[in-house]
Amino acid sequence: MNNCDFFSSPIGLGHVTRDIAIVNNLEDFLVNFVTGSGAAQILKKLDHNVDNVYNPPSFFVENGVLNNQTKWLWKYYQYYKNCKNISNKIIEKNNSELVISDEDFASLTIAQELKIPNILITDVLETKFTKGITSFIEKKMNKSMMKIIKNCDIVIIPEDGEDVDNIRRIGPIVRKINHSREELRKKFLFNKKTILISIGGTDAGLFLIHQSIKSMLKLNLDVEIILVTGPSITKEFENVKNLGFVDNLHELIYAADLVISLAGKSTIDEAKAYGTPGIFIPIKGHFEQENNSKNEGFSFDDINRLDKLILEKLDEKRNKINTNGAELAAEIIRKFTK
Repeated sequence: MNNCDFFSSPIGLGHVTRDIAIVNNLEDFLVNFVTGSGAAQILKKLDHNVDNVYNPPSFFVENGVLNNQTKWLWKYYQYYKNCKNISNKIIEKNNSELVISDEDFASLTIAQELKIPNILITDVLETKFTKGITSFIEKKMNKSMMKIIKNCDIVIIPEDGEDVDNIRRIGPIVRKINHSREELRKKFLFNKKTILISIGGTDAGLFLIHQSIKSMLKLNLDVEIILVTGPSITKEFENVKNLGFVDNLHELIYAADLVISLAGKSTIDEAKAYGTPGIFIPIKGHFEQENNSKNEGFSFDDINRLDKLILEKLDEKRNKINTNGAELAAEIIRKFTK
């Protein structure tokens, strides 16, 4: 049986959810996950082997706007150096035969230094958090990141497009659902039109929760509002069904009639794959979320017209998009190890 260490970035939950989708197709592999925070909690709930050792820095978000990007970038650099030490110990302890990384560049650096086969999963080839005079720090980090990417044996990108050099574009990676939508709605006791609010693994989406609930109360719709707050928010909100932190968000997305979420790629991909209409509002100043949101026709300013968007999206027909990205990623990994 093949064995590998799978380093999954704990910044948000989107990395680990797509990694779970891949590993579910690698039954012949013995996989040890390395991550932290909410990502580690999900893996433990699902009985995966996991080292809960990473403690990522939090974004500075106020009213939906990303602040102090340079300060966060510096904290991220310190976090990266710490992760290098951690991953080095784990890789040597486990005598790793293969290192797979979902945007954890520290483990890739160690694997490449030790000449261990390594595979990267990412949808970001450069970051754009800072502007002006302080952006030289980020440019230097991007240059190092591009060198790491170039030295990977394979780079898997969960988007459609052509393969170039060591890059394999395979389309969205989403978790498989083994139940019909009707079965899930019955399981979750969804008896009305259902609107799901989800903000991922941090507290950065508090602004979206407040504004979404406010807009729906204003509309006075006969709907059920389901709230998934993730691991970082323990507060319960009125006029909604609070589910807190769950490990089956993909099933809830499929069962819902509308999802309102931050613009994380994995949530967007899952909503599209399952055919659930969505409203995706980015954190302002978060380049990745802003790009994801723009691709779906939204922007941060749409936070001010949620009521109109909710009415439009509730009338939108479901449009399921077929994708086999998880299976293709597993096949690439399996072929690489033969």
